[in-house]
Amino acid sequence: MSLSGRTALVTGGSRGIGRAVALKLAREGAEVVVTATSLERAQKTADEITALGGKALAVKVDVSNTSDVEALFARITEVFGKLDILVNNAGITRDGLLMRMKEADWDAVLDTNLKGAFVCTREAVKLMGKAKGGSIVNISSVVGEMGNAGQANYCASKAGLIGFTKSVAKEYAKRNITVNAITPGFIETDMTDVLSATVKEDLLRQIPAGRFGKPEDIANAVFFLVSAMGSYITGHVLSVNGGMYM
Repeated sequence: MSLSGRTALVTGGSRGIGRAVALKLAREGAEVVVTATSLERAQKTADEITALGGKALAVKVDVSNTSDVEALFARITEVFGKLDILVNNAGITRDGLLMRMKEADWDAVLDTNLKGAFVCTREAVKLMGKAKGGSIVNISSVVGEMGNAGQANYCASKAGLIGFTKSVAKEYAKRNITVNAITPGFIETDMTDVLSATVKEDLLRQIPAGRFGKPEDIANAVFFLVSAMGSYITGHVLSVNGGMYM
């Protein structure tokens, strides 16, 4: 069950789901590389891991920038020599109705949420292939399965991650690399904190569990998939949404 001796990369690991995942993997014994678009924010999570007695490396990375990602993996190779776990969590929103959506907002979301996962995964499988094993988890979203008005770009990126997950899983299963996706429902993060009380009440009515999820709910699911318990699971989409979408 322990992740001792394994190295993990969590993109977008400075807050919310990414931070919870980084801390969970560290608590289970993994050495963790934390990225964010701000080195200060990434370092904050890394410092929390260090305070737990773990080993962490903070790196400033824009996952939509191929050069940034290539430099990141060069650093990982230099410091750790390997990568066992990749969690593609980095993501942004640029919400707006389709008729008013700017092309730049469409491109920004697809570049970060989908292209970012592609570039990170492409680099990761090079290291995992040499080691003859690894685990990749892509953080998609419930709205990538069910859609959501005003989020055509975000939903497209998250739905794309599901197709990407299944394709890569088929390509790398024989190399002992598992590739899965998690589709969180509405999780209590700074993104949901800004919602009005009325919007939150409307959302809660759609969730049979009667509550929003917590970042730790997603972190626990990630741990399950990358641990020995998930070694025979690949190409799977795990819904963690309180029953919001079935």
